[in-house]
This record gives sequence, C-alpha cells and structure tokens, in this order.
Amino acid sequence: MALDYLLSAFVTLLVVVDPVSLAPVFAFLTRNQPPAAQRRIALNACLIAAAILGGVAVGGDWILAQLGISLPAFRISGGLLLFALAFDMVLGWRGEREGKAAEQAVHEEHIHRIAAFPLAIPLMAGPGAITATLLLAGRAHEDAVYISMLLGIIAAVVAICFVVYLLAGRIARLLGMIGNAVLSRVLGIILAALAVQYVIDGVRAVFRV
Repeated sequence: MALDYLLSAFVTLLVVVDPVSLAPVFAFLTRNQPPAAQRRIALNACLIAAAILGGVAVGGDWILAQLGISLPAFRISGGLLLFALAFDMVLGWRGEREGKAAEQAVHEEHIHRIAAFPLAIPLMAGPGAITATLLLAGRAHEDAVYISMLLGIIAAVVAICFVVYLLAGRIARLLGMIGNAVLSRVLGIILAALAVQYVIDGVRAVFRV
C-alpha cells in the first residue's frame, strides 16, 4: 500500500508540474542573466514552490475541514480540474498560455521577482499542483508516514525542477518545438487517466457513505 501511494503520488506530481516543459520558459525569462543569477533565480523559485506545496500537504485536511468540504467532494472536483488541465496539455493550449504569461511577466515585473512569479507561481505550484497535493494529502488520512512520504516526493519533484532549470538551455535545444509538444501530450494523457481515477474514487466514497 505504501509503495502504491509513493508511486502514484510521484507520478501525479511529476506529470502535473511537468518539469521538462518549464525549461523553455525558464530559458526565455533568464536569457539575459549571467549563470550565477540564473542559479539564484532557480533556487528561489524551487524553495518558494516547495514551501507552498509542503504547506498544502501538511495543512490540506485542516483547510478542507475549515471550509466544510468533504474529501470525496474534493476528489471529484479535483479530478475534474486535473482532467481539464490534462485536456489543455493534450491540445497544446497550456504551453501557449504559459508562454504568454511568462512574456508578460518580463515586462511587468522586475527581473528579480520572476522566481516568485511566474516560475514558482503558477508554473510550479499552480492550481493543478495544489489540487493534486490536496488530493494526495487526503489519501494519506493524516498518517504521519504517508505525509512524510508526500513531503519527500514534493522535495524530489522540486529538485528535478531545479536540475531542469540549470539545464534549461540545453533541454530546450535538445527537445525542440516538436519534442516539447509530443512530451506534453503524452504526459497529458497520463494525467487524464489519473484524474478519472480520482473521480471514480470520489464517487465510490460518496456511495459508501
């Protein structure tokens, strides 16, 4: 059971955050910065995203309780939202929106703030990642072991993002436009299947109650 949760949580967060797809965005945002500044921006973005997702993982159940939302209801709604995200990924709309948001951020925000926006929020710790983390925290049922596993997975995914940021220029050139498009669509299909499973689990829980 623990191994199933570990694999499911890792795949879910990895697909939702999609670190490889962030490489072109990071390369564009930091294209005029020296390597040292790029490393600082990458580190700050990853720390901010980890803090947000870690806070959601630890306080997710409390947040739902305060809002009066049952876990099955959140599983269903969260699954639908994740499916919408997967739908965007398969059709290629997500990349276009992120590219426009990144370009707009360069003009509107000072270069030192891009670590928080748009890199950490919403590209890494966006609605999809927050929703997925809340769902995974709900599956942990306040078990300290499972919550610790989820925090470790968040750290691992964020660490992958950091490595991708450091290699952003090379990855963007290696994959090219076609490679990024194909990868995004494959990951979107996987995420769609995971989203449907969340909805099924939520509906089953409702009928059990």
